Amino acid sequence: MPLAYLNGTYLDQNKAHLPLMDRGLLFGDSVYEVIPVYHGKPFQASAHFSRLQHSLHAIRITNPLSQPNWQQIITALSADNPVPAQAIYLQITRGAYPERAHQLPAQPQPNVFAFSKTIPANQHIRQHGLHVVTQPDERWQRCDLKTTNLLPNVLALATAREQGADDAIMVRDGIAHEGTSSNLIAILDGTLTTAPDSPQLLPGVTRNLILRLAAQANIPINRHSICADELPQADEIWLTSSTREIAPVTRLNQQPIGSGTPGPVWQQIDALYQVAKTNPDNK
Repeated sequence: MPLAYLNGTYLDQNKAHLPLMDRGLLFGDSVYEVIPVYHGKPFQASAHFSRLQHSLHAIRITNPLSQPNWQQIITALSADNPVPAQAIYLQITRGAYPERAHQLPAQPQPNVFAFSKTIPANQHIRQHGLHVVTQPDERWQRCDLKTTNLLPNVLALATAREQGADDAIMVRDGIAHEGTSSNLIAILDGTLTTAPDSPQLLPGVTRNLILRLAAQANIPINRHSICADELPQADEIWLTSSTREIAPVTRLNQQPIGSGTPGPVWQQIDALYQVAKTNPDNK
């Protein structure tokens, strides 16, 4: 069994436990981050650390570790799981306290843990794409924070799977915001379109890299909200995340998107993304 990190100690994942009164367990009072590691090298780690800091600051937890400490943990866990592609999950809860109470403790003592998970190759998705459906977005109003309050995401994915789909795109007030665990990009009239950063969606590290790659490739970019009604007419739709990378959507609500196969702009950007993964400057 792979190792986990828990409050300064490395131990078997099956032996890593949090106290019953941990606030992450009781209230979802915790944040997390996921950093991909390819052939032992973290990818876009600085951007992930910045997003982790943003989430911690917003829920009023002081980062318990320095960036070099976090990097040491990532190095140790990735070395323990020597696979070509893995994701290191970092999570910080506000800690455990004698009494179950809503008020914030005066002197938080966070619990910190981390573990590694192998990223599957997903060749089927790369060749055939995803089938997705739209679902009402019932999440809270701070989706820009990477907290562990993910029950609406879990239920939306479950509903999508019950409908024979791979995933769902979350729609609120007619606007398509993102997938259940990924950002949304659409090619509309030849333009790469994605929503501006806002509390309604997570500022995606992978999405930001894709925008830079598209700009370098002279692909037109438009940052504006995507109406759900626009999606059926899109040339291409992608769902992007650190573990999924760039997943083409080939069917939406049982209807084909574009030709019903991964499109040419996806082919171009995905090729650039695969090269970027091997670039030591993308740390």
